[in-house]
Formats: sequence, C-alpha cells, structure tokens
Amino acid sequence: MLVPADSTMPELFATQRNRVSVTYLGPKFKFHVSPQEIHVWGKDGRTSRVGNINAFELYIEPYISNRFAVRIGRQALSLDNGRLFSAAPWSQQSRAHEGIRLFYKNKVTTDLTLAFTRPYSKHFDAAFSPVASHQYKFLVVHHLKYKINKQLDLTTINAMDVFEKTNRSGHYYPRVTNGGRLDYTQAGIYATVNAYYQYGRNATSKNIRAYYIQPEISTKIDKTTLRLGAEILSGNKGNVPDDVTNSFVPLYGVAWKFMGNMNLFTRFPADVNDKGLINPYLFAIFQMNKKLSLRADFHLFYSQHQLKESGKDLQGKYLGFENDLSLNYRPFNRLEVIYGFSYTPSDKRMEVYKKVPDASKTPVWSYLMISYTPKLFYRKWKYPV
Repeated sequence: MLVPADSTMPELFATQRNRVSVTYLGPKFKFHVSPQEIHVWGKDGRTSRVGNINAFELYIEPYISNRFAVRIGRQALSLDNGRLFSAAPWSQQSRAHEGIRLFYKNKVTTDLTLAFTRPYSKHFDAAFSPVASHQYKFLVVHHLKYKINKQLDLTTINAMDVFEKTNRSGHYYPRVTNGGRLDYTQAGIYATVNAYYQYGRNATSKNIRAYYIQPEISTKIDKTTLRLGAEILSGNKGNVPDDVTNSFVPLYGVAWKFMGNMNLFTRFPADVNDKGLINPYLFAIFQMNKKLSLRADFHLFYSQHQLKESGKDLQGKYLGFENDLSLNYRPFNRLEVIYGFSYTPSDKRMEVYKKVPDASKTPVWSYLMISYTPKLFYRKWKYPV
C-alpha cells in the first residue's frame, strides 16, 4: 500500500473468487474438496482474466476411533488466533498445505501436521498462487490445547519449517518456533499473553535468535467489545553479526487481522528493515443488532530499534498511526456484506521502509466485500448397523 505520488496513476479493478465446497461424511471417513477459480476484472486494460484455478482443499479423513483421526491431502491449517498459522480467508487464494495431519482428542486436544511444498508455483499467477507464501520445503507442526481449570486455558504451538538453501546445493536449514498462549477468563474480563521464541537457521543460512510477545485484555460493556493489547516482534540492533538475525518471522499466519487493513507490514522482516516492530492497538466493536455491527481499529507503529539512513535525521522510533473503520451487515445467515475505510498518517521514518514515498500525504484505502455461501445440497443416509 503506497500513498499517492506524481509518478503513479490510480487503478480500479475487481477480483472475484468462486469456490464450491463438497463434503461427504460417512460412518468411517470424511471426504472434502473445495475447487476454486479466481477471476480479475478490468486490470491492465483487459476486461477479464483468470488468476488461477486450483483446489483450495482436497483431503480424506479416516476415523481410526472416537479419539483418533488422520487427514491426508491438501488442507487449511488454522491454529489458535491465526497469528502463526491461518487459512487466510480474506485473501482470494487463501492458504492451504499438503501433507498429513493426525488428530487426538481426550482430556487434551492435540494434532500433529507433516507437510511439504511441491514446486508448482510457476503454473499460477504470482499474485494468486496457492503456494506464494510458502517458504518451506518441509513443515512439522504440533498443536495442543488444554483446559487447566475454569479460568485458565493453555495452547502450545511448536513448529519446524525446513528450507532448501537458496543456491539449491542440496543443503537444508531448519527454523524452529516454540511457544504458546495462556488465557484467563473471570467475571467478564478476558486476559491473555501469547509468546514465542524462534531459533535455528533461515533460508539464507543465518542463525536465528528472535521472539514475539502479544499481551491483550478485553471486556464487553453492554453492546460494545473492547480489546486493548500490543504486538512486539523482535528485530536487529545495529551491532548484530552478519551471520545472525534477531528478526522474528510470524510463519504462515495473517497480518491484517493484527496490524491493520492497509497491509503496510505483511512481509517479515523485509517490511520492517530487520528492525522489529511494536504495535499497540485498541479494537472497539459495537453490535447494533443481530444483523449490523460497527468496528473501529486503532494502531500505533514503532520500530523496536533505531533506524539509520544516511543524510536523514531519524531520531526516535515512531512510524505512524492507522485507523480501520468497517461496517458488517448480515441480512441473512449466508450473506455477508463488509464495507471498510482505512487511513494511515505516517512519520518521515516510514519513507525509509519505502512504504510511503511522501510522508506528508496520507494513504487512504476503501473496499467493499460481498460473500455469499449457499448450501446447495444436503442428504443424510441411514447406514445399516
């Protein structure tokens, strides 16, 4: 997202995603397929073009027992609040992984995912490739949820993604992310802290020592829900060795849900110049009635460490402010209409990130999204015992 500049011209186009989901539930297994087609209208002087056609999900899930199941094939991976792993439903292509996922449910709920990336991204439009955000060659994820008592819940996510060296010399480097979330609920107050430590080596063979912390507290007052929190993503100080990085990468989650609809910070650590990011936020959601809700999100952005740019005075760490306003209307169960309006007054330091060519101008973005998900067919058979 860039602010207006003399060298750029405004552009208007529309993208459309058509997705059909078919699910078969049998007594001993589940089969699910979601083919999708992405179309782009009015971009680059053409009336329309196909962005891609593929399967968002395609898997079979045998039931081993009441407590154990296995899912095999292409599948979305949405864990916890979506910060590290999300199906990214807001993007047209969304995000899914190919592999095997093992489920177990008893006093604890846990699952283990083993996935890999096939080299077929060149067959799709780069903007809508189903593996555009996949950096790994192999991926292992363990997820666990445990209810400690009536007030406390524990969630852990431990992941290792393995990269093939950029020069394809046959060497592989693992990156490990360990951590989780602790939730506390009492008398209408919800408090949580989410924390992860990242180590190992990245695709450029640098040694990683990085962390992520997200505290938050929320409450509901009459029809209004308030959420106050912050995200802290570690970054590099000026004296970090060349073969070391302190920049945390939030794996395969979503950014707009946490850092604003303008999507100023989506690629880490590139979008923050390896300097880390601190994002205090306040979300206010007002439920007017069962069909209509209003939302206002407020973000402050700071670099964790001092920026340096020759010829510029960059004392301080403040980057800018973002306000996202949205209206959500559900006239009936399967139709959703969302209108959003966002703006970001930026500091001169944001120019170093090349997010804004001129900080004296305020970028503004608006969107209208209409989602309709009808149930076309449902049939229930009774199997003989």
